[in-house]
Formats: sequence, structure tokens, C-alpha cells
Amino acid sequence: MKKIAVFASGSGGNFQAIAVAAQSGSLNAEISLLVCDKPDAFAVDRAEMLGIPALVISPKNYASKEAYEEEILQRLTSLQVDMIVLAGYMRLIGPILLNAYVGKIINIHPSLLPAFPGKDAIGQALAAGVKTTGVTIHYVDEGMDTGPAIASAAVDIIAGETHESLQRKIQRIEHSLYPEVLEKLLNGKEEAVQ
Repeated sequence: MKKIAVFASGSGGNFQAIAVAAQSGSLNAEISLLVCDKPDAFAVDRAEMLGIPALVISPKNYASKEAYEEEILQRLTSLQVDMIVLAGYMRLIGPILLNAYVGKIINIHPSLLPAFPGKDAIGQALAAGVKTTGVTIHYVDEGMDTGPAIASAAVDIIAGETHESLQRKIQRIEHSLYPEVLEKLLNGKEEAVQ
């Protein structure tokens, strides 16, 4: 069974969706670790409730990004983690982790990339007045949401849509799509993902 480390910075909704899928058997993987850069993030509470170990690690306690990522890499290596899954992790991944996990780091983003990369993609979509946005799961490279897309799903923006209502619609899709895509990636069905 493949081992996954999930990286999160916030509430951990996608982390929980992935962990529940793994614990129920619909995702044939073990969630070995939550990595969180914010000690007060709700994702840490979710990990505790789900019985998943958490590495809570603040980058400001390290002299450099490299030193911070080396510490994370040591833990991932000791646990024999096969894949890194970003789920609301609000930092760019640097060369230490990118080189150790080539083609094995994926992210979910709340837009149809390349539209609206970076922070507050939902707010960006609403401000732009587009009629459709969505969700993209993609490989991670050194850029901001620039890696090759793996899967996506569209979400219609209706008249009077608020940030909160659109976020709820997007999260519903994320919470089912992410575990589904992970199952296909981890178990050799990548060609069936799109």
C-alpha cells in the first residue's frame, strides 16, 4: 500500500476527505503524516481526531527554506512516504522536496488553471465576472500553480453568487474528486484520470 503525506495550512477539509477515503478503503493508500506549517490550523485538530500523526513545523524557526524542507524530508524518508499531496498548503515547494519527489507531488487548486493561479482564486474568478470556474488537480513544479494538469472539473457561477456559496460548491467537488484521482494515480490507472 502506498504511503501519502498530506501538506495543509488551513482548515484541512481536503485532508479529511482524503483520510476518510483511505480509512474507508475507497482510496487504497495509507495517510502516514500531516505536515502543517501553522500550529493553530484546524487541519492539526482533524489529524488528531483521525489518528494521523502530524508534523507541525514553522518555517520561521529555520535559517532557510532549504533547512525547513530538509527537516520535512527527513521525516518523510523515515516514514517511507511515496507521494506528497498538497491540500491547501500555502507555500511554494522548493528544490529539496521537488528533487526528492520528482513527479510525486500533486496539488488541488480552486480554479480551472491556468486561470486564477495563486491566492484567493475564488475571489479572482468573482472579480473577473466569469461564468465558469472549477477545480484543477495538477503536478507541482517550482512555479505557482504551473505544473501539468491531471484532472479538472467545472463549476458554474450563477447570478448573485457569493464567495462563500461558490467556495462551498467548489469544496464539494474537491472532496470527491481528489480521493478519486489519487486512487487512479496510486494504483496505475493514470490514463483513466482525465
